[in-house]
Amino acid sequence: MALDHTEASVASWWHTVIVLAGLAGLSLATGYQHGLPNAHIPGLPVRPSSYLTILAAEWLLVWLIWLPLRSRGLSLASLVSGRWDRPRSFFRDLGIAVGFVIVIVALEQLLGFLFHASPDSALAAMLPKTPFELVLYLLVALTAGFCEELIFRGYLGRQFSAWTGSRAFGIILQGLAFGAGHAYYGPKFMFIIAVHGCLLGMLAYWRKSLRPGILAHALQDSLGGLVWFFVPK
Repeated sequence: MALDHTEASVASWWHTVIVLAGLAGLSLATGYQHGLPNAHIPGLPVRPSSYLTILAAEWLLVWLIWLPLRSRGLSLASLVSGRWDRPRSFFRDLGIAVGFVIVIVALEQLLGFLFHASPDSALAAMLPKTPFELVLYLLVALTAGFCEELIFRGYLGRQFSAWTGSRAFGIILQGLAFGAGHAYYGPKFMFIIAVHGCLLGMLAYWRKSLRPGILAHALQDSLGGLVWFFVPK
């Protein structure tokens, strides 16, 4: 059973408050630690410890979202929606994702120039520098592609749309939450990330599926790490 974004909310208000509190805690940790949240896992350097921390945190939030869905006889797939029932369906969404990434990278560069905002220092602290870190980073990128799209565009977008009675408000509010969740970029680039989140919300609404956004999100994050690792500086 797929969920249309015009249907009722999938969880109680207090459940959504808990999810938002978890996201706020992660964002505050990133701002305080000037990078990805780091649980300081013994025996591991900062970056691998941060990668494992964010992997655990994001999958924990997905598990938390799964609980009310299960109680209503739904699955995570009902939030994702869409199908890849043939290769053409997958490659169509992949093509949309590639086009989206090209547009969003150009837009972020333009907005960064206009607002004098750059994430370079924050990115330098979190991008991989060894092969082991690269493997972990790519796992984080794939996880972010799925988990963050499910959390923001799927769950929060659905909840906000249902509460306000407006898809537009749902898209805007989840985008603002997405921007607020990236405190390590600083206030100016958080706004740019919020715009990014709103555009991902519009993409999900247009396609009636999170699949193109999941591909775009994972692709953009992965390429960022690969380019940083392999291109001479």
